[in-house]
This record gives sequence, structure tokens and C-alpha cells, in this order.
Amino acid sequence: MCGIVGIVSQTDVSQDIYNALLVLQHRGQDAAGMATCRNGKFRLRKARGLVRDVFQARHMEQMSGNVGIGHVRYPTAGSSSAAEAQPFYVNSPYGIALAHNGNLTNSEMLKRELFETDLRHINTDSDSEVVLNVLANELQKIARRRPEPGDVFAAVQALHRRCRGGYAVVALINGYGLLGFRDPHGIRPAVLGERRSSAGADYMIASESAALDVLGFTLIRDLAPGEAIFVDAAGSWKAQACSDSARMAPCIFEYVYFARPDSIMNGVSIYRARSRMGDRLARKILRERPDHDIEVVIPIPDTSRTSALQLASRLGVDYHEGFMKNRFVGRTFIMSGQTTRETAVKMKLNPISMELRGKNVLLVDDSIVRGTTARQIIRMARRAGARRVYFASAAPPVRYPNVYGIDMPSSKELIASSRSEREVEAIVGADGLIYQSLEDLIASVTAENPALTGFDCSMFDGKYVTGDIDPPYLVRLEAARQNS
Repeated sequence: MCGIVGIVSQTDVSQDIYNALLVLQHRGQDAAGMATCRNGKFRLRKARGLVRDVFQARHMEQMSGNVGIGHVRYPTAGSSSAAEAQPFYVNSPYGIALAHNGNLTNSEMLKRELFETDLRHINTDSDSEVVLNVLANELQKIARRRPEPGDVFAAVQALHRRCRGGYAVVALINGYGLLGFRDPHGIRPAVLGERRSSAGADYMIASESAALDVLGFTLIRDLAPGEAIFVDAAGSWKAQACSDSARMAPCIFEYVYFARPDSIMNGVSIYRARSRMGDRLARKILRERPDHDIEVVIPIPDTSRTSALQLASRLGVDYHEGFMKNRFVGRTFIMSGQTTRETAVKMKLNPISMELRGKNVLLVDDSIVRGTTARQIIRMARRAGARRVYFASAAPPVRYPNVYGIDMPSSKELIASSRSEREVEAIVGADGLIYQSLEDLIASVTAENPALTGFDCSMFDGKYVTGDIDPPYLVRLEAARQNS
């Protein structure tokens, strides 16, 4: 999972891209990068680290141009290197820089095709470089000195025929403009926004609408599944459906965890969706445990706060903050490496003993993936003096690997993959464990947009919407991860 942004403006875009990447920092903490274009030349800066560390004043002074793209990286294969920071660049045709969020499920096959048939060399292990070279190769086939929007859309159409998986992309075509497109299932998110001034109109394509809001852009709409949008350097844009098999099936984990609560995604407020998750979770508790002895609901900051507040209200019990979060430790789930995540949890949260001591508490988190966080936090609550510690997950049990851009490719790492809920309860050390049902999770999202009739829920139900994932694929993926 990564964050992408592309902007076409009447003035230099580097500061706007920097600010947008700060807003999207929650989507990736491993690396950051930016590419701009001015007078036919690219300016590129990328490195490992947070946005504020990668871009110093001396770098920003060089990033001139009224068209640009940016990226924050979250490594989905458990490994990271400076070479895999984005954007990636190829000089032919035209000069193209590209940033990508998601994961291709047929990248190995495409690498062979690109080398053996298209005569293109892939220099890293990143499937984003594969996407870039497929796009460049399809544009090369058109062989036009200056491509028209229809040529660009034809190239994206050909890319959709070749690439499988979940992906949202922004690409900067030298001297021509900004291209953005989304996979035919709309698994990974992308939105279009506009900002008007006396100088004219500026346009932004980004992973989340929160990035638009902070920079003064108005949300126009989400990119449709399989759609491409092209904004030329003068600031006019065109859109075209580029896939005949497009079918909306966005990743439901965006609503649970990844997206900011102030974003609107596919017509659904993330904040309201999470509030409804808490409401439905409370209803389940009242149905199954009407005689519960919960005295206080405590969220695991920050993602679960919205659900926990509504859950407490529905149960009619107190809501308190029971853990202080260190704001200088990033999101532990998107950190690479289990040891790093376990250490970060200890550094990230500290219990407020007086809110826990002598009480029966219900801890609420957005999900339980590996079980690392849940187990450690329950221990913290007990050491702080809690009498009984219950644990609630706003998401269903995560039982299957994710192959579309979230770092959970190995079923062995998933605490619920081969265990019952009671077994998970014993391992994390809770006095009681409550999971959201998948039906209630889907209902929490679709309540605001009934037109959303399908989702990628593969991590919960094992049904992969692209239709190309089988047990041998998952075995190969797990082996590749172990080697990495």
C-alpha cells in the first residue's frame, strides 16, 4: 500500500506535491519521491525515509515545473531498498516518470515478456517498474512524435489487457501532461480534484480526498475502475473507460484501516463507515452477551477511535482514553519486519493506569492481523491493573493472504488463519474476544453508497476478485517472501 499524487498547475507544483505527500504519509513510511517537469527536463528526488527527511530545502529549490507526481512507499514484500523508491523513470518514448500504488499478480510473467519480447530491462524487484515499462512499450508501439489523448488511452487499454492485480497509477509524460488510471476492479483508490484561481484551473489526482482538501482542491469524483484521465500541461482534462471488463470491487480494508477518517472514498465517508462499524459491533455484543460486565471502552489509537466511541455509546458505557500514543512512532502495521513491529508497539503506546486499574475494560482495535499488537496491549492493560480485559476487532478475522498491495502475503503470519476465534482469544490473552462479522462490515460501508455492490474481501473470505489466484500462486508468494 502506497500513496500517490499528481498535479498539473498554473505555477510550480513542488510545494503542493510535498504537502500532499505529508497528508498521505500514513500510506507509506519507507520511502518518498517526487518528479517534476520543466522545459522538457525532469527533476527527480527520491530516497528512503519520511517525507520531511527526504526533501530538504536544497532539494525543493531544484524541483521546478508546473506538472509533477509524488509517492510515499510502503513495501509489500517485506523488504525495502533505496533502489525501489519511486517515481521510476524511462527515457523512451518521450520520457515517462511513474508512481504506483498496489501490486501486480502477474509481474513475473510480465518481466519475462518485457525482456524476451519487448526488449526492455527491469532493474529492480519492484512491480511498479514493470507497470512503467508496460506503459512505455505500449506507447512506443503507437510511434507518434507527439501523442494525442486517444493514443494515451489506447496504451492504457493495452496495459489493462496485460496487467493483473490491484493498481492505481500516476504518470508524467515529458512535455505533454499527467496521466492517471485505476485497475479494472478499482481495488486501489484514486480521486480527481480541481482548484480554481484567477490564474486558471489546477488539477490533482491522488490516493485520497484528504490530500485534495488540505491543498484547497474540490473533489470532482473517484476515478472509475479501468478508467484513465489525462490532464495536459495547459490544464484541460479528458477521461475514457479503458477496460471492457471493469467491475467495481474496492479493497474493504481501506475503510477499516488504511484511509484517513477525513477522506471520502468511492462516495463513502471513511469516518461514518467506521462509526457504523462500531455501532454494528455493539449490536453483536448485545445480542451474544446481553449480560456483559464491560465498564469502560478504550480505543487503541488512532484508527479505532471512531468505532470505539460509537460502540461505547450504543452499549451505554463510558468511553475513556487508556493509552497514550507516541506521535513520533509511525504506523506499526506498515513497518517492514516482525521484530521492528514488535519493538515499535512497545515504543508507541503507554497505558494510563488510572483509567484501567480495577476495571473491566473492552479494548477496541480496527483489526487483528498478526496478533502482535493485540497480545502486547492486553499485557499492558493487565500490568496497569485492569480486572478483566476484553478485546474487540472492528474487522472480521484475517484468515487469508492479501495479494493486492497489503503486506500480509503469508498465511503463517496471520493469527486467525487456521485457528478458531476462541483459540485466538487464548493466544492474545483476552478474557473475551469479539470480531465483527463480514456481513456487518460490508453493510457499514454500503449504507452510504448502495451502488457499491462488490468488494475485495479476500483477506477475510479467500475470494480473490481478479480470478487468477490459486494455492500454487500463494505457495510461490510465501516462498518469495521467505527468501526476501
